[in-house]
Order: sequence, then structure tokens, then C-alpha cells
Amino acid sequence: MTTATKKYFYGLGRRKSATARARLYAGKGTITINEKPAEEYLDGNKTMLAELTDPLALVGKQKDYDITILVSGGGTSGQVDAMKLAISKAITVDNADLRSTLKKAEFLRRDPREKERKKYGLRSARKREQYSKR
Repeated sequence: MTTATKKYFYGLGRRKSATARARLYAGKGTITINEKPAEEYLDGNKTMLAELTDPLALVGKQKDYDITILVSGGGTSGQVDAMKLAISKAITVDNADLRSTLKKAEFLRRDPREKERKKYGLRSARKREQYSKR
């Protein structure tokens, strides 16, 4: 049975300018990000890989789901945070009883910090020309 016809649980996560869409299938615990294995996509960064699987570890379901994630925009750190939120939301779709556990651990909270836009007449968002008295 291909992944196109399998039943899955969906979650969407965002952080800074990164957007991640996660699908959780019943499986053995493989994680695929943009059609690559997670280790390859994250260049073997063990810290980010561990952070990505934190929601699964909290509820003890590391080996229960095969996860496919489509992520775009932002940098690696923002993408990992977006993926973590997407996985957490998908877990709550599967089992609503786990929502309170994930919420207490703050895995269902979106980090709202984004880059501030550059303003007209300034060098960057807030940086001005140096004041000259003479």
C-alpha cells in the first residue's frame, strides 16, 4: 500500500518564515523530510534531530509513526521548530487525550517572533544614521 492511499494524520507548523506540513502514518518510526531521510536533510545534526523527535519522545510514540514532512522557507533552525509544531498538532489529531501533555510541555505553542520589516528612511528595521551635531 503506497503512502498516497494510507490513512494519515495531518499537522501544519510555522516558525519565522518556515512552513512545515507533517503527515503521520502508522509505521516503524522513519522520518522523511522533503523526500530525504531526516539525518541526510539535517546534515547529521544530532541535536536538531533530537529536537525534532521531542514531541514523539514525550508521549512515547517514537516507533509508532512513519512521518513525511514537506518544509519550505526559513533556515534550518526555524524549519525544525516548524516541523516540531506540525508533528505535535498531528499527534493531537490522532489522540486528543495527549493534547494536555503536549500543551504543558509547550509543544503546541507557536513562536510568534518574526523578522521586523525594514522601514523607509532607515538602514534596517530600527537602525538610523548616526546623529551629527556639527
